[in-house]
Amino acid sequence: MYRISQLAEKVGLSRSTLLYYEKLGLICAIRAENKYRYYDEKDVQRIKLLQQLQSGGLTLNECLQCLDEKVNKSLLKHRLDMLDNEIQQKQNARELLASMLGESSMSPWHSEMNEQAPQAHIEWLIKQGFSEKQALRLNWLSKDMNQHDSYMTDFETIFSELSYLGPSSEQDTLRALTHFKLTKGALLDIGCGKGASALTLANNSQFTITALDNDEHNLKFIDQQAKYLAIENAPKTLCASMTHMPFSSQTFDVLWCEGSAYIMGIEQALKEWRDLMKPNGYLVFSDLIWLTDTPQHDVTQYWKSAYPAMTTLSQMIKTIKKSGYTLIDSFTLSEQAWQNYLTPLEQRIKSLSKALTDSKALNDLNQEIEMHKKYLGQYGYKMFILGKN
Repeated sequence: MYRISQLAEKVGLSRSTLLYYEKLGLICAIRAENKYRYYDEKDVQRIKLLQQLQSGGLTLNECLQCLDEKVNKSLLKHRLDMLDNEIQQKQNARELLASMLGESSMSPWHSEMNEQAPQAHIEWLIKQGFSEKQALRLNWLSKDMNQHDSYMTDFETIFSELSYLGPSSEQDTLRALTHFKLTKGALLDIGCGKGASALTLANNSQFTITALDNDEHNLKFIDQQAKYLAIENAPKTLCASMTHMPFSSQTFDVLWCEGSAYIMGIEQALKEWRDLMKPNGYLVFSDLIWLTDTPQHDVTQYWKSAYPAMTTLSQMIKTIKKSGYTLIDSFTLSEQAWQNYLTPLEQRIKSLSKALTDSKALNDLNQEIEMHKKYLGQYGYKMFILGKN
């Protein structure tokens, strides 16, 4: 026989818990003449059985039911499903903590955050010590804060000697230009890269051009090319972020952005940039979109990870109208635009393959090139020419 203090020590529970169990009828004390409670071995075993049932995630009431009645298997199945979910949540939590410590890739987490909470994600990265430029590049290129520095070093090495950072051609740029009623005015090339479009526009129009990018190296390349080509109407270069441009309202007759509006998100870019346009101004941008409603599985999965916001033409047109613009025209970029980008890139990667062995940046670009070779046509770049409502 055990007094309540002895039973509490034996089963590892408090006196108040045992009194509560007695009130529920789980155990039954024998009162001695001295009024002390005494319990027998049957009480010990019922408590231990209860503890085993509780370790399976059952509530106290559910445990009592299992002790006094036949086990309810549907109840056990429900609890098992709940436990599996909890285990998966714990596993996900462990994987996240391990990745934040650099033990595994953070790419899946960054991709998810970029899709679900893009602005909050950027702000969080900045709080971790990244500049806005680094945070934006991490979002769209390295996708792993623990590998960002080495990734960007390799990435910049690959593109350092290339003129095109994405698909573009002089003929496509000039084709878009033909839709303007204006022949001169102020034009801002946003996210200009190495100036493929800015230099073409400067050489073939009377617009006063400002070429804006957040990479000083790209802007120096534009200045050098303008001098080399002896362009009289050379673009004025400005190092700034497309998310915080230092201009007043209604400054520009034309906004131009080939292949980089996705960095902000197309809808956000259209909304925020509209204020910079003069009445009856124009906005030209290009973006990667689906050209078929039934893309193959492999390419769908690739772009779901690489560019989850990629949309269809009909969805893009809805976004354009919703944002306060009139769609003047749109066209798919030419094969030449892709060749200008892919041919030098493929040659550059081949020349660096030995020097950049096991480079994630090089591997990612190789994978991108393979996707283009196999599936280009199911998706492609579209140029959009918009008027301000």
